[in-house]
Amino acid sequence: MVESNTVQNFNSGSRLLYWWSLFVAGALLVIFGIPILLVAWVASKPELVYPWARFGGRNWLRLSGMQVAVKGREHLDPQQTYVFISNHRSYLDTATLFVYTGRRMGLLAKKELLKVPILGYGMGQVNVMAIDRSNSERARETVANATDRIRSGTSFGVFAEGTRAKPGEFLPFKKGAFYMAVAAGVPIIPVAIKNTDVLMGKGTGRAKPGTIEMVMLPPVPTAGLSSDGDVQQLVKTVHAQVGRELDAFQS
Repeated sequence: MVESNTVQNFNSGSRLLYWWSLFVAGALLVIFGIPILLVAWVASKPELVYPWARFGGRNWLRLSGMQVAVKGREHLDPQQTYVFISNHRSYLDTATLFVYTGRRMGLLAKKELLKVPILGYGMGQVNVMAIDRSNSERARETVANATDRIRSGTSFGVFAEGTRAKPGEFLPFKKGAFYMAVAAGVPIIPVAIKNTDVLMGKGTGRAKPGTIEMVMLPPVPTAGLSSDGDVQQLVKTVHAQVGRELDAFQS
């Protein structure tokens, strides 16, 4: 009976933390997002939004009970633009990648985020671009626009699985981000984000406090690559590297 009550209390607490986390996200958007977006619009200075977006992401994770441990920043050249390609298992991944690489960066995100009040508008102010994978022409346009921004010196983060995987899963990578990196001539940083499926996994409706580990692996060069075959091999290489890192964590 005592054990049953303990499990029930844990489940109730984890569900409560899940909904608390979503409430905090909404509260931060209302309390900080609306005033900052208004000031940036009036002043015609969208660059004012970015530091507040990082502030919001960092504090959402903190107030949700999450700590972030980062490995691999020593692999990054401060003068180099990168495409960061990561796995994706949780809502927590987006804020982790956006805030903790130590780089000012944009993201490719699902088009559904555009429908979120305040967030949808604010995305455009911080180089977060929504990709409609159901419309191949629009998806290509988004990838082309992101590539132009990479050429101009803006690093981008991409969850190349295209959707959140279920806890413990690791899905195949889609090729769009790799074409971006090759077309822009910038290296890829493979990223393994660990433990977020345990802390707030897809479809669980539960969350618990803990530590997210983000590992940035050494850059994978794209110089000299151009053909579809080159890109396919690049996808395999990066997918395998991230997969090995995730397997090392799970073992």
